[in-house]
Amino acid sequence: MIIRKMVQNKWLVASLFVGLAISVALVSSMPIYSEAVLSRMLVKDLEKMQTDRGVYPGSQYSKLFYTKETPEEMNRIFERVDRYAHNTAQASFQIPVQELVNDYQSKSMKIRAVNDPNPESKSSLKTMTIRSFSELEDHIKLTDGRMPAETQPVDGVYEVLVTERALVQFKAVIDSEYVVADEKIAGEMKFKPVGVFEKKQDDDPYFRDSDLSELSASFVMNDKVAKQALLQESRFPIASVGWFFVLDYSKLELRFIDDFIDTTNKLRNVLLNQVTMYQTVSETPALDTIAKYMDRADQLRTLMWSLNVPVLIMLGFYMFMVSNLIADRQKNEIAVLRSRGAARWQIVTSYAVEGVILCGIALGVGPLLGVVLTEVLGASNGFLAFVQRVALPVRLTAEAYRYGAIAAGACFVIMIIPIIMATRVTIVGHKQQMARLIKSPLWHKMFLDVIALALAIYGLYTFRKRLADLQSLGLNATDLNIDPLQFVVPALFVMGGGLLLLRLYPWVLRLVYWVGKKWWPPSVYATLIQVGRSSTQYQFLMIFLIMTIATGVFSASAARTINNNTEDRIRYGNGADIVLKAEWINDAPPPLPPGAPGGETAAVPDVIHYLEPAFEPFRTLPGVESAAKVFTKEASFSVNEGSGAATLMGIDTDEFGASTWFRDSLLDYPINDYLNLIASDSQAVLISKTLADQQKVKAGDTIWVGWSDVPQQPFKVYGVIDYFPTFNPNPPVGSVNVSEEDSTGRAPMLIVGHLPRIQVQLALEPYDVWIKLKPEATTAQFYEGLTESNLPITSIVNTREQLVEAKNDPFLMALNGILTLGFVLSILVSFIGFLLYWVLSLRGRTLQNGILRAIGLSFGQLIGMLAVEQVLTSGVAVLIGILVGNIASLLYVPNFQIAFNPSSLVPPFQVMFDPDDLTRIYTLVGFMLAVGLGILAYMLSRLRIHQAIKLGED
Repeated sequence: MIIRKMVQNKWLVASLFVGLAISVALVSSMPIYSEAVLSRMLVKDLEKMQTDRGVYPGSQYSKLFYTKETPEEMNRIFERVDRYAHNTAQASFQIPVQELVNDYQSKSMKIRAVNDPNPESKSSLKTMTIRSFSELEDHIKLTDGRMPAETQPVDGVYEVLVTERALVQFKAVIDSEYVVADEKIAGEMKFKPVGVFEKKQDDDPYFRDSDLSELSASFVMNDKVAKQALLQESRFPIASVGWFFVLDYSKLELRFIDDFIDTTNKLRNVLLNQVTMYQTVSETPALDTIAKYMDRADQLRTLMWSLNVPVLIMLGFYMFMVSNLIADRQKNEIAVLRSRGAARWQIVTSYAVEGVILCGIALGVGPLLGVVLTEVLGASNGFLAFVQRVALPVRLTAEAYRYGAIAAGACFVIMIIPIIMATRVTIVGHKQQMARLIKSPLWHKMFLDVIALALAIYGLYTFRKRLADLQSLGLNATDLNIDPLQFVVPALFVMGGGLLLLRLYPWVLRLVYWVGKKWWPPSVYATLIQVGRSSTQYQFLMIFLIMTIATGVFSASAARTINNNTEDRIRYGNGADIVLKAEWINDAPPPLPPGAPGGETAAVPDVIHYLEPAFEPFRTLPGVESAAKVFTKEASFSVNEGSGAATLMGIDTDEFGASTWFRDSLLDYPINDYLNLIASDSQAVLISKTLADQQKVKAGDTIWVGWSDVPQQPFKVYGVIDYFPTFNPNPPVGSVNVSEEDSTGRAPMLIVGHLPRIQVQLALEPYDVWIKLKPEATTAQFYEGLTESNLPITSIVNTREQLVEAKNDPFLMALNGILTLGFVLSILVSFIGFLLYWVLSLRGRTLQNGILRAIGLSFGQLIGMLAVEQVLTSGVAVLIGILVGNIASLLYVPNFQIAFNPSSLVPPFQVMFDPDDLTRIYTLVGFMLAVGLGILAYMLSRLRIHQAIKLGED
């Protein structure tokens, strides 16, 4: 019976199943997507660590020092640790081990050349250690000589390898022999360098020492020979044994982190159990990065859930709407069953079985769809933008099915609620309800709209207050507890705002009816009466459309805002497309090498004189549109009997205005107006508002500026600015104590003046070169031209490269992916829900439409009635959704800056809308209404008046 009933209502059941499958897929994709993105983020963090610190992140080094152990104890300790490293630890890391290098090192020994003319002289003694590494021959190439013999010693001489630096250190040549001249070593031991080697690959992680400098005083012996001579036979005094793991960190995923950390700790404990802690070393460079990564991971998880909350609420509305439609269509059947003796639990059970079947299928299909969603989202390069990139490490997990089961359970409850409510009504009550369509809905009576808006506004107030504390105190987002529910309030605002406008909508309809009641044509007149008197039956559709459209608008705005503000922050922080530092000729003495006599007290002149290089070559580089000189210096100032420290920036106003990037909305006037203001007077300066507030300075005051060994000179204040390229007016992170009430004294200050005056009256010192590239120019062309120009460049900041890196940042990629998914699902679900509602509504009004046709309404007039009805319901709901979505975006999108470091968000977070996104929404809504009207027109065209009249009892 249940299967037959589902087949009879196949379109309703199919629509319900689509909602179920999307809901389960979305929820189950959360753990899949979060694990995939977090794994990608971890690898990116480790890659950045390798770039910044020059250390291979996938390494783990454990070292054991021998002191007073007997040879037997040494061998026993070594065997225990080596067995654990090879048999247990190697598999426990859970990621591929590319190399496991055994490292043996002897204690320092004195040696001298066999052919030394003064064998009694100590001046010819050299200090040497024996080193060996397993599988070394696979990672080196000989630059001179040959490999040592496998069987050692050869005629009483140990053959060894040396580096080029060691050959110079020992003042040796190939095949020269050395004898150990150390009283602690019995017997005559000889060594002979037979080959000079270097690394086969420069970036080979096999070598802990990237430049092999630690081998500059070592003889490198075959590892098997070294193990026998140092450890097993104790011919030479052994100092230490090491185990160096080279792991493929690109395969490190979120699920392997605990195993990686546990194995590292166990390896350290195995060493500690053998000897005291002072005799062991354990180095895992990645641990610090992993600790920071875990904080970012928690932050990203919270943000991902927060972004998905509005979409989940929207899907819940969709499920409830479809379930309600099913219950409404079958209320007559339920009432008849009840009147014939069926218990409520029996009716509910029959529908529960149907729900279990649908939820069970959705649970089987949903996580698989979640995997597909994750793979699609992994290609997001921005909001609604996809590119070809390395696929995310997507994996279907048991956790995904757990999440899916929770989602399926929640959907089941939502589906059953309308059925339980329907079983409360008898056949008499059902007929009464059908005759009384005008009644106030539950949310109307309980003022849920007002409550939701009040909660949303309170949440906004508390967030804004906390954010102000974060920025004024120079704190990180983690320093103040931010309730994750702060990200739920946008959904509350959307729901509350939509419901409030729906509460007012019937009054608007009455006003429209009253204004034109003498002129409305019959179709519009009938529709206004129909919608006005039966507004309750349309409200659920309207609420649903408001939620979906508003969620789509909010997702679009959030994505555009986060992406554009990220780009603006990079552009503002750098100031221009390219920032170059050049080397200036000067009379400063060269720095002494470390350890050189008098290195700490080298004489440095009080004033260093610089020779400015030619500037014209910078302007003529390929792709350069304009170039500017920008001098920055930490300076001291005096003004109004007060003093302090500020950043002094010297510029040429015309060139600077043409080369820099700046968002004009940051200041009261465009930045070029301020540059023009000071252009006519060489003494004129602009000061930051932080300086003006802290020192009570105003336009027209004289400020004296200088720095150490440079006397202060007078400048005149022409203007006060809040922001200027590269200047962050917020207190640095950690500079202000939370308990301090006044943080204004810690805010950075800025003075902007003319570079020529600063160079003439203060000092001529190196400046940066800010370059704006032509839009069509590429950085590759610019770099090629820079190489050919032979300019003495010491550093380059490339804004374009940083923008590309930001787009590839997994954190931003996750946000774009989730917001894109939210937007697409909102539009898809609203389209399905819209069509479903109107098709069912038209079927339910077959009798009414037949009567209207029978009394003389033409087919065109009937279509006109439906069009007006759609505009007054769906069209109005879409407009309300767009309005509420835009207001929610303006109020709540700034909440997302808490996911970053608010103190570093300069320029300030600005909500942005892309006209293309609104165009997509308008286009889709227009298409939706057109398709809906077309389907309804087709259904009406198939209507036969006599068949419609036969259906009724009137």
